[in-house]
Amino acid sequence: MLGPIHTIQSALKIFGEKGGNIINISSGASKYPLPGASLYSSTKAALDAFTIALSKELGSRKVRINSILPGATDTEGARTAGVTEGSDHEKMFIANTPLGRRGQPEDIAKAAVFLASDDAAWITGEQISVSGGMYGF
Repeated sequence: MLGPIHTIQSALKIFGEKGGNIINISSGASKYPLPGASLYSSTKAALDAFTIALSKELGSRKVRINSILPGATDTEGARTAGVTEGSDHEKMFIANTPLGRRGQPEDIAKAAVFLASDDAAWITGEQISVSGGMYGF
């Protein structure tokens, strides 16, 4: 949580009168914790709560803040955690994802680009699942 807190504090100093946009990267594990990932899941849940609270505190300053909750995404961190191509972990994630594949970084990036755009001007305090349907909330 310290990373997002310090980053947001620094960003708020430079936003000015026009406001700004903050996009936190959370995880679907904040809603559906995985065994062996209690610390990870709980810090992501805290980030989601922080996002909602800040959206209410910063709205009058024209600051929008949202969280993206990725599902199983092919990242360096996932590979380091053992979710490699063909692994039992990957097979389990794919079996639980209606779109039948792991996400790619570009899938998450496209959601972030949308949230950063004027097309999302009425969206704040939200937790946007980008999980291929893995997390149906």
